[in-house]
Amino acid sequence: MIDLADQILKAFASMSIEQAAFWLVVQNFLQFAICIAVGQLFVIQFQKYPIGDRPLALERREVLLALTCVFLNSVVAVMGWLMWKHGIIQIHNDVGWSAMVDVVVLLLLMDFLMYVTHRICHHKLFFSWVHGTHHLYSRPRPLSLFVLNPLEVFGFGFLWLLVLSLYHSSWLAIVVYLLLNAAWGTIGHIGVEPMPRSWPKIPILGRLSTSTFHAQHHQLQNKNFGFYTDVWDRLFGTVHPPYRDSLDSK
Repeated sequence: MIDLADQILKAFASMSIEQAAFWLVVQNFLQFAICIAVGQLFVIQFQKYPIGDRPLALERREVLLALTCVFLNSVVAVMGWLMWKHGIIQIHNDVGWSAMVDVVVLLLLMDFLMYVTHRICHHKLFFSWVHGTHHLYSRPRPLSLFVLNPLEVFGFGFLWLLVLSLYHSSWLAIVVYLLLNAAWGTIGHIGVEPMPRSWPKIPILGRLSTSTFHAQHHQLQNKNFGFYTDVWDRLFGTVHPPYRDSLDSK
């Protein structure tokens, strides 16, 4: 696996910026299609467990914002490629336990930083012209994951690139993190709850956020700011108190 990683990294390193941009755009639009498709499958499979009201009719603006988000994510990816080419971002080849440690570190770092920036974006000075776009649609559907203001797309992207610049991770951990990020984002916007009612009571796993957790944020806005976990909300007192009861009533 290490040899394969070396070959892939060398191939990317030898590409021109045009070639790298092409493959990164393809990767981002493919991820977009998979997230929407998997999200819809969850919606169908768990339609008996809706969270709130059904989404309203799809608007042209939603689609345009989502496609813009995917394109800008590709721009951020190209910036990351350039930073890696110039040694600002360093990636190592470990695939053992150290790679799994990298995954945990990346998740915890990004979870905390996104919690902090998410709360900042809800401040009245920033909400209307940055994060408010995402909250135009309080009844989430899989597409809602990508319905973001361009400034917010770049904000998250720069945060991710900053973490990679400061923390030298393995390529495997970066891939796993990006897959988990897409999975959590999709689950958070499907409008149904696939997790069992006992989920919040499970040690460690119960701290991972659910579709209900993020849907309540769309409905209440000043609660449940976390992305991957409810740890920071619980620590700083922003978790919605009836969150556990919502799952218990499933």
